[in-house]
Amino acid sequence: MTKALSTLAAALTLVMAGCASGPPFIDAAQPEALAMAQRRAQFEMNCPDATVTVLSRETLQPVSFRFGVVRAEYTIGAAGCGKRATYVVMCPQDGSGCFAAGGRTEIQ
Repeated sequence: MTKALSTLAAALTLVMAGCASGPPFIDAAQPEALAMAQRRAQFEMNCPDATVTVLSRETLQPVSFRFGVVRAEYTIGAAGCGKRATYVVMCPQDGSGCFAAGGRTEIQ
């Protein structure tokens, strides 16, 4: 019986390791979030040289376990051509793509 339990434990360990492969969702979605914010900043600031930086990020759980999806939320700062802006970019884990919520632009 001990050998059977050892085999079962080893099999479960392998299965769990397979499920944990790849980077965490928040890391995997960050490049798309940065690209989204940069395109929006370049357009809104009329500045093709605008650069972006992640100011904060967090993983948001669904409102209810029955409805909604896990989302990564990034606050991204943009600067260029004498202007600065911040954007909140949301990336649902369901693969529907990132979107930038309202931003705030300042003239430096």
